[in-house]
Amino acid sequence: MDEPPSPARSSTMRAIRKKDTKPEMRVRRRLHALGFRFRLHRRDLPGTPDIVLPRHRAAIQVHGCFWHQHPGCRHATKPRTRQDYWLPKLERNVVRDRATAEALGALGWRLLIIWECELGHDAELDARLLKFI
Repeated sequence: MDEPPSPARSSTMRAIRKKDTKPEMRVRRRLHALGFRFRLHRRDLPGTPDIVLPRHRAAIQVHGCFWHQHPGCRHATKPRTRQDYWLPKLERNVVRDRATAEALGALGWRLLIIWECELGHDAELDARLLKFI
């Protein structure tokens, strides 16, 4: 049987935030600079999207490459320890993301997923956001 995680590991994992992450805050700042106003974490929508632009019927999710297993990304590594725990957990995230996207689409919402590794230059991010909206 696997050993429980060390206290240091537990502390590290507890520090990982669900909302207001640095990548999410960066996207929010860019949207605001472009003149868009939005709502945050609307719990009445499937998946509680990170950013919601009700006027445009658009939602934006900012995904971490590891947690949401970005296909083909070097940051989407598979853990080497406790794989019996981590692999199913990460797969559930991927399945839940897919179901959320389908549910939002069924309600008439458009969804943009921005991966953490795609947050390069502000000009590229701005262009992508403007094209989506």
